[in-house]
Parts: sequence; C-alpha cells; structure tokens
Amino acid sequence: MGGDDTLPQLSPNTLSTSHSVLTTNIKGDDEYPTTNFDYEGGVPCNKEDVGQIAAKLLPPLYSLVFLSGFVGNLLVVLILINCKKLKSMTDIYLLNLAVSDLLFLLTFPVWIYCTANGWVSGTAMCKVFTGMYHIGYFGGIFFIILLTIDRYLAIVHAVFALKARTVTFGVVTSGATWVVAVFASLPGIIFTKSQNEGYVCSCGPYFPLGWKNFHTIMRTILSLVLPLLVMVVCYSGILKTLLRCRNERKRHRAVRLIFAIMIIYFLFWAPYNIVLLLNTFQEFFGLSNCQATGQLDKATHVTETLGMMHCCINPIIYAFVGEKFRRYLSVFFRKHIAKHLCKQCPIFYRETADRVSSAYTPSTGEQEVSAGL
Repeated sequence: MGGDDTLPQLSPNTLSTSHSVLTTNIKGDDEYPTTNFDYEGGVPCNKEDVGQIAAKLLPPLYSLVFLSGFVGNLLVVLILINCKKLKSMTDIYLLNLAVSDLLFLLTFPVWIYCTANGWVSGTAMCKVFTGMYHIGYFGGIFFIILLTIDRYLAIVHAVFALKARTVTFGVVTSGATWVVAVFASLPGIIFTKSQNEGYVCSCGPYFPLGWKNFHTIMRTILSLVLPLLVMVVCYSGILKTLLRCRNERKRHRAVRLIFAIMIIYFLFWAPYNIVLLLNTFQEFFGLSNCQATGQLDKATHVTETLGMMHCCINPIIYAFVGEKFRRYLSVFFRKHIAKHLCKQCPIFYRETADRVSSAYTPSTGEQEVSAGL
C-alpha cells in the first residue's frame, strides 16, 4: 500500500470516490482503495499531485462553506424557535432542513483538521462523524423534497391543505424522514473505518466492489433523480395555478423563484453525481487509465465542494427570500444583537414582534416562501 502524508482527509464522500481501482488486502479482508495510487497494466499511477492540490485548496474552501452555512442555518433555527414559534407544518420542515444542514456542517472542522494530522480518533469516532455527515446530507435532501410537496399542497390543493398541513402531521413526517435518512446512511457508516495507510491514519469508506456500485446508484437516485422528479411534477402543477393569478407582479416573482430553486439544485448537485457515476463505473465508460482517473479525482474534489455549498444557499432560497421571514430576521436582530451593540440607540428598543406576528395567518401557514410569493 502506498502512503503519503499529503492525503486530504476531508470528507467521507471525497475518500469514497477519489480512488478508482481496488486492490485486495493480503490479510484477506474486504477490498479497499489504495491511498494515492491506481494501477494501469500493473504500473502504479502517481496521484501525489492530486493529493497536494486538494490539501492546499480544499481546507480554506471547506472553512468558508462551514462559516457561511453555519451562520445562515443557525439564524433560521433561532428565528423559527424564538420568533415564529413553529406555528405551521412549513416551519417544522424549515427547522428540520436547517438542523440537517447544521449536522452536515458540524463535521467539517474534523475533516479539515485531519488534513494536517491524519485521523487520530479511531474507528468508532470515524463512524460517528461519517454518520453525522451522511445523515445530514440525506436529511437535507429529503426535507427539500417535503418542502416542495408542502408548497404544492398549499397552492394547488389549498382547501385540502387547510386540514392536511398541520403541525402534528409535520412532526410525524419529519420523524419518519429522519428514520429514512438513517437507513440511507447505513452503508456509508458500516463500511467506514480508520485505516493506517503509509505514514498517516485515514478515516474513510472501504466498500466491497458490489456495495460500492450499489451505494453510488442509491446516492444518485436519492440525491438527484428523486428530488428533481418531485420538483418537476410539483412545480409544474404550481406554475399552472400561478398562471391564473391576477396579481402579475407576484406571479412573475413566484415563477422566477420556482425556476431558481430547480436550476440552483441541479447546478450544485448534478456535476458531483455525474462524476460519482463516472468514477465508480470507470471501466464501463472507458476511463480506467491513469490520465482519466487523475482528472476524475480532481473533478471529484471540485464538484463535491460545489455541492456542499448548497447548504449555504438553503437558508436564502427557503427562508430569507420571503418578506415575512425577513421581518422576523429584522426583529430578531433588533432584540438580540443590535441592542447589545448600541445600548443608547432607541430605535433598537422598538418592539415590532407583535406587529410582525399579526401578519401570520393560519390558513397559509406563514408562507409567501411556501407559496413562492
């Protein structure tokens, strides 16, 4: 096994896709990927440059994603709990989406630290942080799907939605969604372990070949095909309803938001899923040579980082884009932040929470965001 202390220990996904050719452990264990060499005709491919580039570029990018995503999603959680009081099913889904993104983001400091020091916490903690990563990843995708369906019910089936879109139903479906996210994460957790590779210890998945193929196909279906299918079906129905809206300004704004949500999701996650498929099935696509695998490794790092940035966009497109939510943000800032920064500024003591709360209507659940208005 080749080893190199520049191996970027940055995330379970990076490690699961950045090594394309499997070799067999002489101890008879399951197949696992080499550290930084693939093989072409029995001759090792040098991947040291890929590891060095990743080790230099990815930590600052991951740090930026972590800081921006953590602040945005934490604000969503605080506003939903302190200001909005979780009064609708949409609030429940928005809260769970933010919690999923936070769970996903909280693993970033660990992967960044491992860049310089390798993995030092053993297999048990390796599985714990990998589990947090995958559960947050799948949970975020599933709650985006639920929010899409919630919008569809609120607009296309408004009368039915009055009875169906309750807080209780939101809590129950959210609990079921977390269970599904855990099950979807199990393969990544089970086959992850801490492994000595040369001079460093790594934390990553070591899939048998069959399980690696299954895991790639499952991820592609759950994280790309399914959400895009739900978006196309639901937003098509929403667009038909909105086209009958008499308020032309609100209609155009809603249509733009709908297309923005779909395009942003596709642009952020489609490249990574495509590279993931190419990397897993290299022989099928004729890409099992040194040059191709090197390019795929670099593409994996770039596209995965792009996909991770989507959790920074979620608070904007699902929460802060709505006028009511922005008013709640203004109230939260005045009550909890600005007053401490400028205690002598009377404008920060103006209580507007009651006025903002009066804008809430049970029939719509909150949501111009849900309605796309």
